[in-house]
Amino acid sequence: MKARARQLDRKAAGISILVALQALACGFFLVDLVGDVMAEGIGPHLAIEALAAAALLVAVVLGALQVRALIAAARRDETAVAAAQGALAELIGLRFAQWQLTAAEADVALFAIKGCDISEIAGLRGSAAGTVRAQLARVYAKAGVESQSGLIALFLEELI
Repeated sequence: MKARARQLDRKAAGISILVALQALACGFFLVDLVGDVMAEGIGPHLAIEALAAAALLVAVVLGALQVRALIAAARRDETAVAAAQGALAELIGLRFAQWQLTAAEADVALFAIKGCDISEIAGLRGSAAGTVRAQLARVYAKAGVESQSGLIALFLEELI
């Protein structure tokens, strides 16, 4: 999550620098245009230059507004993801308590929800695959499901 936030910050900084460079270019063209108009008056060439400078100014303003909106949307999304993660953790704890899982069963169930297979869970817990298989069978029975995918679906269904 923090890596995603840093990546967002880098992208926002890059786009902000680009918009700032565009603003500098726009300022240069506007100052140059004013000087040319004062020296020569307005002609067809300067009218086109004025249109180009105005278009650049509009692009700078719209670019800055877009960057601001994208950053705000990304921050809202991060907040929503964090809330969903918290809600899932709370739901998992509640269900484990309702099912009266032992500490070992809860540990195995959490790994199963995360998508680990029996051999991975056994390796992570330092136990035999048969032990994990038996614990998962008890978890599935207590949860009223028949498989790992059923266990995962149970939690997703409640969140959705």
